[in-house]
Amino acid sequence: MHLSFVAPGPLDTPVGGFFYARRMMAGLRELGHTVEVREIQGAHPNAAEPARLAARDALAAARDGWRVLLDGLALPAFVGQGDALEAAGALGLVHHPAALSDGAVGEDRAGLRNAALRLLPRLRRVVATSQAVADRLAAEFGVSTDRIVTVAPGTDRAPRSAGSGGPGCAILSVGALVPRKGHDVLLRALARLFDLDWRLAIVGTPARDPEHARALHGLAEQLGIAAQVRFAGALDEASLESLWQGADLFALATHWEGYGTAVADALRRGLPVAVTAGGAAAALVPVEAGVVAPPGDHVQLSKAMRRLIFSPELRREMAEVAWQAGRTLPDWATQVRALATALDAG
Repeated sequence: MHLSFVAPGPLDTPVGGFFYARRMMAGLRELGHTVEVREIQGAHPNAAEPARLAARDALAAARDGWRVLLDGLALPAFVGQGDALEAAGALGLVHHPAALSDGAVGEDRAGLRNAALRLLPRLRRVVATSQAVADRLAAEFGVSTDRIVTVAPGTDRAPRSAGSGGPGCAILSVGALVPRKGHDVLLRALARLFDLDWRLAIVGTPARDPEHARALHGLAEQLGIAAQVRFAGALDEASLESLWQGADLFALATHWEGYGTAVADALRRGLPVAVTAGGAAAALVPVEAGVVAPPGDHVQLSKAMRRLIFSPELRREMAEVAWQAGRTLPDWATQVRALATALDAG
């Protein structure tokens, strides 16, 4: 197979969906497929004229016999090119609809939704990274179910977390400091547990929304929990692994996840989890491996986390279930082969 992957910027950008693309494109090459990456510069998904021109050029450069795969965040740059997309037999890769992207609000959100409604049904096939995304594409964006295939991210082998050893409960959250990740919800939930011994480390870049990142720091101060919360920023693999190994509990109060890679990473390491049911994240978690609360509901999340933080014995029981569940998650090699099959059949 010869594949041209159209990406909304450099794949080495530290964004979760780009990690999926990097791993998949590298894996396809290892299988012997020819892969070229065409990067569309400019702002995404709110594409301005430079991005639209770059998108047009990328599509015009498509070679006969090559598959053309568009990252969903780049799709709005192709507004007005529906006929060309259809003629090229273009395929799509959607982590979550662009209208749900960080920073998409008001008129921007409406415009992105309209772009998706116009363009997604013109694609020959759409690869979704979870069943939750697939369901939404069919229900809200007019994509026929027979044109959707689900290929979740893979997971890497990881050592089982040893835990902090006490005293108290060391909680880890991983996700960029953007509103969608719900770190404010998590902070409010934990602030209600003033009678328990806990500490929280949040790993995630503040660069994508500096204003929101500053607001989170201010919220921790306002809630009186700043001494118990560490904003670790973006970390290298070794530093992050050290936090994984010293954690007793993983928590993520996300409003929406196209898959929930950090949740999968927690299960791979045998950590009990506390999550909100935003998108696909909670679907990964067996009932006996953690607790789930409604998105945005810090009161229910706080109640659910109380018993986990209070009871080391309960955490140990849930950790064993999490470890077993993590061992059933597919690896990257398996998922790369699944993607190759999906694209080749497209």
